[in-house]
Amino acid sequence: MSLSNKDRLKPVKSILVSQPKPSNPNSPYLQLAEKYNLKIDFRQFIRVEPVPAKEFRKQKIDILKHTAVIFTSRNAIDHFFAICKEFKIEMPADMKYFCISDQTAHYLQKYIVIRKRKLFVGHKTAQDLFDFFKKHKSEKYLFPCSDIRKGDIPDYMEKNNIEFTEAIIYHTLADDLSDLADVKYDILAFFSPSGLTSLMQNFPDFVQGATRIATFGPTTSKAAEDLGMILDIEAPLPNAPSMTGALELYIKKANNL
Repeated sequence: MSLSNKDRLKPVKSILVSQPKPSNPNSPYLQLAEKYNLKIDFRQFIRVEPVPAKEFRKQKIDILKHTAVIFTSRNAIDHFFAICKEFKIEMPADMKYFCISDQTAHYLQKYIVIRKRKLFVGHKTAQDLFDFFKKHKSEKYLFPCSDIRKGDIPDYMEKNNIEFTEAIIYHTLADDLSDLADVKYDILAFFSPSGLTSLMQNFPDFVQGATRIATFGPTTSKAAEDLGMILDIEAPLPNAPSMTGALELYIKKANNL
């Protein structure tokens, strides 16, 4: 957590989380709201749209020439198998799958019967998969992703001369946030550079003022700094690995609890 100006440390009553509202009634955000009597709203700042079949064809990608697929999100899984369905492609039983997290791997079961020997799962970040890639350098990897994505996996593959193909299967776009034009929050919480881009596209005259900015992950933090924003809350922290944990530490200090 970095406080660039002590005068900014004012009581927190409202937070806008730039993600969809959690379906779990025991969500840490809802628990945080109840515990500290906060107003916490949820609003997706970005939307995704599938790449049309005609556009995908222009990439000249033969899916079945690959021996392994890398998945870093549920969106990637959904749009990849939608492409497969549209082109009547059936994934072979010996295809290997590399998933960024347990949650992503579990979601993959919606589309295939997972054989554990064909599945490789990281803990949370792309870096967790690098050791797997190194051990399986002979695979021909397919990386289904958005037109806006992090460079860590492609950079690693190129640096280590591992054969891979990047397949753009969906677009990440700024959502319409006009309904938020006259709404103010004490804290805005962001989880990706795309969310910040959406904020500035919707509100090009946005002035941070007393609004506290919370970011998750180094790329999101850097994007906020590049926009000239003051970062009040940066997650993860050693003693608070989640956004809600970092928010709680800040709230305790700001609200004198």
